[in-house]
Amino acid sequence: MMNPLVQLQSQGQSVWLDYIRREILRSGELKKLIDEDGLLGVTSNPTIFEKAISGSNDYDDALKQLVREGHDTQEIYEALVIADIQAAADLFRPAYERLKGADGYVSIEVSPKLAHDTAGTISEARRLWKLISRPNILIKVPGTKEGVPAIEQLISEGINVNVTLLFSLASHRAVAEAYIAGLERRAHASQPLHHLASVASFFVSRVDTEVDKRLQALMQQTKDAAKSERLKSLTGKAAIANARLAYADVFKPLFTSARFQALAARGARVQRPLWASTSTKNPAYRDVRYAEELIGRDTVDTMPPATITAFRDHGRVRPSLEEDVAGARAHLQALAEVGISLDEVTNKLVVDGVKAFADSFDQLLQCIAARRATLRSGVLERQSAQLGAYQEPVNKALAAASEVARRVWEKDPTLWKKDEAHAKVIKNRLGWLTVGSAMLEHVAELMAFADGVRRDGFTRVVLLGMGGSSLAPEVLQRTFGTARGYPDLLVLDTTDPVSVRQVERSGDLAKTLFLVASKSGTTTEVSAFYQYFVEKVRALQGDHAGQNFAAITDPGTPLESLARAQHFRHIFLNPADIGGRYSALSYFGLVPAALLGIDLRGLLEHGERMAQSCASCLSPAQNPGVWLGTILGQGALAGRNKVTFITSRSLASLDYWLEQLIAESTGKEGKGIVPVEGEPLGDPAAYGADRVFVYLGLAAEADGDTNARLNALAGAGHPVVRLTLSDQLDLGAEFFRWEFATAVAGASLAVDPFDEPNVTESKDNTRRLLQELKERGQLPEGEPMVSEQGISLYGDTALRAKIEAAGARTLTSALGVFLAQARPGDYLALMAYIERSAPHERSLLAIRTRLRDALQVATTVGYGPRFLHSTGQLHKGGGANGLFLQITNNDATDLAIPGEFYSFGQLKRAQALGDLLSLQS
Repeated sequence: MMNPLVQLQSQGQSVWLDYIRREILRSGELKKLIDEDGLLGVTSNPTIFEKAISGSNDYDDALKQLVREGHDTQEIYEALVIADIQAAADLFRPAYERLKGADGYVSIEVSPKLAHDTAGTISEARRLWKLISRPNILIKVPGTKEGVPAIEQLISEGINVNVTLLFSLASHRAVAEAYIAGLERRAHASQPLHHLASVASFFVSRVDTEVDKRLQALMQQTKDAAKSERLKSLTGKAAIANARLAYADVFKPLFTSARFQALAARGARVQRPLWASTSTKNPAYRDVRYAEELIGRDTVDTMPPATITAFRDHGRVRPSLEEDVAGARAHLQALAEVGISLDEVTNKLVVDGVKAFADSFDQLLQCIAARRATLRSGVLERQSAQLGAYQEPVNKALAAASEVARRVWEKDPTLWKKDEAHAKVIKNRLGWLTVGSAMLEHVAELMAFADGVRRDGFTRVVLLGMGGSSLAPEVLQRTFGTARGYPDLLVLDTTDPVSVRQVERSGDLAKTLFLVASKSGTTTEVSAFYQYFVEKVRALQGDHAGQNFAAITDPGTPLESLARAQHFRHIFLNPADIGGRYSALSYFGLVPAALLGIDLRGLLEHGERMAQSCASCLSPAQNPGVWLGTILGQGALAGRNKVTFITSRSLASLDYWLEQLIAESTGKEGKGIVPVEGEPLGDPAAYGADRVFVYLGLAAEADGDTNARLNALAGAGHPVVRLTLSDQLDLGAEFFRWEFATAVAGASLAVDPFDEPNVTESKDNTRRLLQELKERGQLPEGEPMVSEQGISLYGDTALRAKIEAAGARTLTSALGVFLAQARPGDYLALMAYIERSAPHERSLLAIRTRLRDALQVATTVGYGPRFLHSTGQLHKGGGANGLFLQITNNDATDLAIPGEFYSFGQLKRAQALGDLLSLQS
């Protein structure tokens, strides 16, 4: 089958890469794209360079040299960027010459600070043109009012121009006419035209992002079902309609006119429309939608790496650009009829775009300044490992991992599993790779939502979630706290009746916003929470109760339908191709973060820098995700499958999220990595030879005692990894790093890190037990082996036989028989189906520490039922090396669940019993 990217050329469209960095040039990856995918150009902008330089180690050697030479920040920036542009232009030079200047271009942008400075833009463009000194470069000039005369002047001087930030037909017409006017000035002066090139970068997906946001707001305001349905039918169509009209009404008339044909006769080329921002920002839309719908002659599609990979895999090629132009006109007219002005939208996007590039430019300079200061002061790198004898196998594994990152980014399911059933699931679970970039487009929407919640007087937010939908928000709340003026955030992810009642009584329900968060929209616990609290709120708010609720779910779930029917304040539809534990940088993490007043853009940008650092063009040893994942995976294969976390004070809650991510992703097929969180740091003698220690800490919270203890562990032969965060916003980077590393570790273990088969098994057991409760009026309790002072010990048949054989008649002696089964390499899981409270936390900590030291096995503590959605998968699907001790209680008080035949206490009990059945099987 022919490569769809190459097929585009037969339709008269060129593919350019919307991305550049040093390693893609150095590694040969860009050359490979040229040779195999028919790539014919590259575009760059301040945002791309900001991510490349700040988010990777590509530039370290060059930075060090420039710092040694005494260059300042601006000089360093220019040297790095120009070197990349020149190298890329040289790679495309053969294509440029073969096509006689018709293609093979590389773009570089003038400073975005000059967007409203005509003279400054002209001067800067002249300087860059001369400095780079390559015939196949394009100087990017913004299509602002001030940029238009600069375009005419530069073209008249023979300088190639890429006009950027075009959103409207009017601006497209203005820059096209400026291009033609520049050509006419050259023709009048008898200067050659044949070598000149220009493209008009017409932005696409951002139009849909802004229009859809406005349509969503209108849908929220209306209670008319027919009107709401009409508004919904208008979503996702404005961008393609706008681009098709730009081609039909601006490009074709101008460049087939007699005016231009006179210039064409002297060798002039058309100013090709270049479709920019063609990655799909809305996860509900096909990931190659904009690329597929705008294929036409004399056009360029500039795609980021993820879109190139997707189009190569499943892009469909047809001459789509001139389809249904009448429908495009009708659609824009329909938008106007419902009150959405496209002129207003596009004007806003130009302002936002100029600001975004200027902000990225500032951040880039700040980053270079910081890296310059770091290099000058000799500060150590932020990641390091003391692996001892374990270093050699890790080095060998890294040397063999050259294709791992590429295969992850290409969403190649065979990296993990080769059968079709797994492949289908895996390909639909990798949206986390690019969700951070997509979510940057929704920061304003999220902050506007948070501002509305504050404005309406809400003083508290309660997240009703479980597992992946609750753990990241809890980490964010505990790490950042609540910004001044923002509502407090509570996370409810337990069916314990006392805990539910505490949430109810700890704040004013009328001033509480409930976030109902469930990927499937059918999570049993979340549904029970909603049923309970909506009844309480209705008693206070009546028919307006829905305004106290917002939903986060996948498109098309029962929760989405419920939220629409009950007129929830807002519905956030998350990308369907992201599993819960990989959703920290999606709406599941970001909506609560916005309500806490966290700097969302900063959090996401730190995540994006880490994503850049994990790019496929980096060597495995330089790729932080591959490096860490290889250490974890090889450790597990060598028997060091207990990853023990030590954190600095501010990051203590990060362990909860890491625990679920690793346990649920790797614990299957009799294999797995056991994450150990919350276990206090002991002396080397307290540990067996099954540990890898990972320290995560803020640079400002460096602790000499902890460092000494880690050194002692390393000295005793235990592998120790250190990861240092520069500030709290680096949490965004760690979310991505660990997701990537976990995927890599899963590949090392040959397991599918994106499914959770045994979680479903426990859920099925719970449903069956609840049905038994309904039919018989009680749950099956079984007979205790030992009872003493109101405490009963239950166990399976094998344990009962051992206890009887030992003649153990007291609780202490019976537990002794149970614990005596521990062997080196085992772990002890304390599974607490009780209220999570400070006294219980202290007691469980004391128990686990004493047992860790006595038995020399790793210990874990999980509160039920939340751990069923995390470590529960590892318990049932992982290695046969676990000792499991459930702790349950008879609830002194219970709470009914409205609309159900069971209570919260009975649900919790059924979940504990269902878990027990799964463990026994």
